[in-house]
Amino acid sequence: MTNRRQPIVAVLGHVDHGKTSLLDHIRSLGSDRQSSVMAREAGGITQHIGATEVPSKILNELCSPLMGGKNFDSPGLLFIDTPGHHSFSTLRARGGSLADIAILVIDLVDGCKPQTLESMRILRQAKTPFVVACNKVDRIHGWRSERGRAMALSLRQQNKDVMALFNQKYWQLVGQFGEQEFNLERYDQITDFTKNIALVPCSAKEGEGIQDLLAVTIGLAEKFLAEQLSDIEGSAEATVLEMKEERGLGKTLDIILHRGTLNKGDEISVATPNGPLITKIKGMFSPRGMSEMRDAGDRWDSVNTVTAAAGLKLSAPDIDSILAGTTLRGIPDDESRDAILALTSEECEISIDLDEEGIAIKADTLGGLEALAFEIRGMKNAAGEPRDIKIRSATIGPITRKDIRSAEISDDPYEKVILTFSSGILPEAQAELDHDDCNVLHIGSDIIYHILEKYDEWIDDTKKRLEEESRENVIHPGKILIMEDHIFRRSGPAVVGVKVLGGRIQVGQRLLTLAGERAGRVKSIRDGDHILSEAMQGDELAVAIEGITIGRGVDEEDVLLVDVPASHVRKLRKLNISAIEDEILTEIITIHRKEDHFWGR
Repeated sequence: MTNRRQPIVAVLGHVDHGKTSLLDHIRSLGSDRQSSVMAREAGGITQHIGATEVPSKILNELCSPLMGGKNFDSPGLLFIDTPGHHSFSTLRARGGSLADIAILVIDLVDGCKPQTLESMRILRQAKTPFVVACNKVDRIHGWRSERGRAMALSLRQQNKDVMALFNQKYWQLVGQFGEQEFNLERYDQITDFTKNIALVPCSAKEGEGIQDLLAVTIGLAEKFLAEQLSDIEGSAEATVLEMKEERGLGKTLDIILHRGTLNKGDEISVATPNGPLITKIKGMFSPRGMSEMRDAGDRWDSVNTVTAAAGLKLSAPDIDSILAGTTLRGIPDDESRDAILALTSEECEISIDLDEEGIAIKADTLGGLEALAFEIRGMKNAAGEPRDIKIRSATIGPITRKDIRSAEISDDPYEKVILTFSSGILPEAQAELDHDDCNVLHIGSDIIYHILEKYDEWIDDTKKRLEEESRENVIHPGKILIMEDHIFRRSGPAVVGVKVLGGRIQVGQRLLTLAGERAGRVKSIRDGDHILSEAMQGDELAVAIEGITIGRGVDEEDVLLVDVPASHVRKLRKLNISAIEDEILTEIITIHRKEDHFWGR
């Protein structure tokens, strides 16, 4: 066996297409081949933090019918045990993907679904080679399954009608992958694995074709990734999955070690929003026995040394603010300290080019933020033309009131939106978003595909709305009185009780003082619990006015006018407006002509 680490494998795919079933079956391989729990711990499947390790002994035994007596060079396979595409997009190693290779699970009957397409985009972006596990072949009517049977044998033993149904679904998948610019072909018919994506039919439920899938996965990794699998020397490098509070252990980090060796007491460098942090490993832990790592509770075994590739949990001082998805690096000596800190410093900086104007995006991890920015930059409209979306702000963490304020002050209606990828919202920010007066939209999901889809719809809807508004009726004159003792909020926006003295007011209209000063814009109109788009002469109701502060230039008992655009004056003169509206219009014209003698002519 050559001096190399095992390939790291990520499993991705749409919800309910069988990712969990596949991993559960792989975990069961060790128990099927060992007589006791103790033996299983010694030579079977090993449970790590966020990972499942399948040793070469089991792989060679399972895949021997397909390998003609040849053994694998790798010490095994390490499956990253994470919830699909979101976690995968946050897992990075030295600028690329942490996973050496991926398995994309697809339900043969259902075909490509939104998360399948999402996974393909992420794999392409990360330049990660992958194999397609065409799962649930047992759903094909008449399919005869046999547990543990190789798919190469199973395909030869199905009748013609079953194979006709299988091939129909298979060619549909080939077409769907072709639309995404991938060449898909059944694994046993490929002559050049560098030009085609291998599809392996299987049934995780029945345990059929799993050895074919594992053989193709490890075979491709050994053939095309030999150099990176042999890169095991040098200081330790690991990817941080997340920070957790663990009973009995305190704050801990779940990591995947993909290079080198870590020891208890080692000095490490990690990335935080405030720059590199140097700390020391206080303890390293693995789940006891075969405990499912997410349910291990306080059943942890302390370990002193771990060598790549492996998943583990470690504790260290001051790790509260570490950025998930970044690299943890061991500092072996003083000579390498500066170089390692420089690498960590690069990861503390969000490497997304920002524009002076644009939308705000947020995510829960650095990798997730970069993935979202990448997809937004590549958005196209229905005609296939680039959307050319500008990004003003890209930050990690939940939405805050400051984020909403920043979006709200933009003059561009297309920029009053915050997109979030698996990021929360602080309670006070949520309250603000829920308020009737808030004109900032939040679009969030833990699936980037859904974010892009909703954002795309919103852009088109906003465009239609603005076009309709530009074609809507002429703005009519109006005059309002801010009523005494009816100031409900002084700013941000101001909310006041008004009486419409004449004409009408509508949401979106700009207002003017009798002295000719701008007095904000009507943001909303309410009559009790009813939200209105306009108010007529004689109405008394509450109006939210954006852009003013009561007590600074505008106060109670002041009279405000609707600021009619100059281009509308001639149109209004041709309309049959009321006497009071005509009177108000004359008043507006007089105010403007103090500055511009030809205004409205």
